[in-house]
Amino acid sequence: MERIVTVVPEAGLHARPAAKFVETAGEYDAEVTIAPVDGDQDPVKASSMLAVTGMNVPSGTEVRLVAEGDDAEAALDALEEILTTPEDDE
Repeated sequence: MERIVTVVPEAGLHARPAAKFVETAGEYDAEVTIAPVDGDQDPVKASSMLAVTGMNVPSGTEVRLVAEGDDAEAALDALEEILTTPEDDE
């Protein structure tokens, strides 16, 4: 399963949003990767804090989430919720 999502938190995918994203990715029985839609970066594992923050994804960037496994759809739903919720609303 695949989904394109626009990163909404003002800080982008850094600090608190990234920590919540990585923690949530680890809660599902699915292998999830993330990569910017526009760019040359290879997808990284959504469960790796170092890899996710290392992408330096700013707010407003479209990312591609790809999930495989029993909980793929649920994982994508939860991760999309994190990426599309402003930090102030957390």
